Amino acid sequence: MSALAAPKESLEMELKVGLTRLPHGADLPLPSYGTALSAGLDLYAAIEEDVILAPHERKTIPSGIAIALPKGYEGQIRSRSGLALKHGVAILNSPGTIDADYRGELIGILINHGSEPFTITRGMRFAQIVIAPVTSIAWDEQQILDSTERGVGRFGSTGIR
Repeated sequence: MSALAAPKESLEMELKVGLTRLPHGADLPLPSYGTALSAGLDLYAAIEEDVILAPHERKTIPSGIAIALPKGYEGQIRSRSGLALKHGVAILNSPGTIDADYRGELIGILINHGSEPFTITRGMRFAQIVIAPVTSIAWDEQQILDSTERGVGRFGSTGIR
């Protein structure tokens, strides 16, 4: 299976994405899907020493890889649901966007929303990346926008039921 490709049974077509292992992540697994139909690939912590994340603290965690996304795609760095539920640990700017022209290391900004310190160890799955298509737009400036049922209704304007 290629570095950022899903198992054959999950997709009809695979997107080829260039990947470089950085020296501090050379011995870690490549990002991988947890199951055949997973949307995100797990990223592994390429840290030399354990990182302790105190409650309400945030730190960057390197992945040890850099990628080359094709034009028209982005990478979305997202929280792992198990870490979020069990420990309150999440990606701070979720999703963090990786643009197609970025060639640096993938790094996650973790925050501990929990009440206990959380330890990140080398090789721990700390985040996931979803590769998604991006739509480029051209603004069509207008004096008046078309009307809709909602109109200019703001937060909560559609109710809760």
